[in-house]
Amino acid sequence: MMRLLIAVLLFIPGMLSPVFAQGAGDVVWVQIEARPDAVQAAERARSYAGLLEDVNGFALGNGWYAISLGPYTPDDADQVLSAYRRQGLIPRDSYIAQSSAYGAQFWPEGENILGLGGLSVSPGSVAEPEPPVSPVIADAPAPQTTALPDETRAEARRNEQLLSAAERRNLQVALQWAGFYNGGIDGAFGRGTRGSMADWQRANGFEPTGVLTTQQRAVLLERYNAILADLDLRRVQDQTAGIDIKIPAAKVSFAEYNPPFARFDATDGSEAAVLLISQPGDRAKMAALFEVMQTLEIVPLEGPRDLKRNGFTLIGRNAKIVSETRVILADNQIKGFTLIWPAGDEERRTRLLGEMDASFTSLGGVMDPATGFDQQIDLVSGLAIRKPRLSRSGFYLDRNGTVLTTADAVEGCTRITLDNSFEATPGAVDSGRGIAIVRPKETLAPLAVALFSPAAPRLQSEIAVAGYSYEGVLGAPSVTFGTLSELRGLQGEPTLNRLDVSSLPGDAGGPVLDQTGNVFGMLMPGRDTDRQLPENVRFALTGAEISDFVTTAGLNVTFSVATEARAPEDIASGGADMTVLVSCWE
Repeated sequence: MMRLLIAVLLFIPGMLSPVFAQGAGDVVWVQIEARPDAVQAAERARSYAGLLEDVNGFALGNGWYAISLGPYTPDDADQVLSAYRRQGLIPRDSYIAQSSAYGAQFWPEGENILGLGGLSVSPGSVAEPEPPVSPVIADAPAPQTTALPDETRAEARRNEQLLSAAERRNLQVALQWAGFYNGGIDGAFGRGTRGSMADWQRANGFEPTGVLTTQQRAVLLERYNAILADLDLRRVQDQTAGIDIKIPAAKVSFAEYNPPFARFDATDGSEAAVLLISQPGDRAKMAALFEVMQTLEIVPLEGPRDLKRNGFTLIGRNAKIVSETRVILADNQIKGFTLIWPAGDEERRTRLLGEMDASFTSLGGVMDPATGFDQQIDLVSGLAIRKPRLSRSGFYLDRNGTVLTTADAVEGCTRITLDNSFEATPGAVDSGRGIAIVRPKETLAPLAVALFSPAAPRLQSEIAVAGYSYEGVLGAPSVTFGTLSELRGLQGEPTLNRLDVSSLPGDAGGPVLDQTGNVFGMLMPGRDTDRQLPENVRFALTGAEISDFVTTAGLNVTFSVATEARAPEDIASGGADMTVLVSCWE
């Protein structure tokens, strides 16, 4: 290649000296390439500078960046353009440009030939919009008013040799997407790649030479990138979070900081959102973040979770959204991002995720933990915590962790948990009685199991109800004392006991204990009735009904031999130990 450069210098002696003495209106440039990314443009400029003199880089506006040679007089520029094209040193679609087409100079660093100032992006703001071209495969030439000239196979191969390794891999990715290539993405144009190029050319009305011309590459990549055309990808350089990344600016905009998140919410009423994640920490804090994020509504339950030593990924899917989180730990800084995207748009979501991942850059510093922190009980850093559709109480029947609860705690659920930690599945359900059995997916070790009373307690005797009155908000069950008012229901039902006790909906399913601490019933949910009952009127399913149901389901009920009354604090302790929170999730 150096021999070719020397030949050009001999052909046009002395003309490659740049023209500085003339005004901006008297000089022109040979524009040889344009890129939709300043970093990539600088890399290409550096590559050209290894072969050619007078390489410069300027902003074009609208997110594009030009690589040009010059400045030259118009006559000299014509000779440079002709000679370099003929030698294959610059693309055939290179052309002469005026100084007025250029903005601030970005390469070489520190140069300012046009005197227009350098390029900068304000911290925490969005830079100039980039066109809908993936940075991974940004091979499209600068916008042209006319079609690119045709190339012979030899010319196409020479221009192909100017492609970087990344650009060659990008072509394979685009061919794979188009359905013509199924080999490895290695940038090596062997028999498989050449065959796929020929197949693509044949399918699109081109001569199947197996070497894509500049125009054909542009068509292939334009089609590949069309799926992202309306997202308006822009680079965000957020100094507060210490993150530089591309986001779909047509879909989301900055909302607020709430450590460890910088949140970008949807602007079009869709489910789209982006979180930038930034906080100081070590592996323990990263693991804690991994657990906390799984409680958020934006991370649906279904999907893989992968926690590694230096990072984690979370993928969650439901009928509305797909959420994917990628986090890395380096130098005691935890950084990453979450993309939340509407379900059913998988190809575009996957492509967008690739754009964001490829552009993600960690800048110096992390978010101040004190910035905008939200401490509401149902929020984590301003984001809603996932909540169950309803939670009820239950109690352990055996040492394997089998639980008895109300039927409404298991009906219509996509997921059931015990104490918000253990997955469970419904067993036998009797909707008529309003009772159900729940089995944990893993063997548990309860602190206590229910021991049933062999006989009904005396009327007007003191009783206790254990349950999660506030549906788990307090983190532990409560025990409320009351009185056994009647051994039948209001309509004389022998299956129910009437209680005089104060309770809340979350207590339903909890054990009802007598003065010995033995179980003689289960608290039932409030009954639908047109009549307003006194405040403390509650009902419990009798021990006999529970025993019949449990035995029919193939389990055993354990009866107690204790007959001595226990102290209230002992009853409360035993009741709390056997009680469990049962949650129904949608």
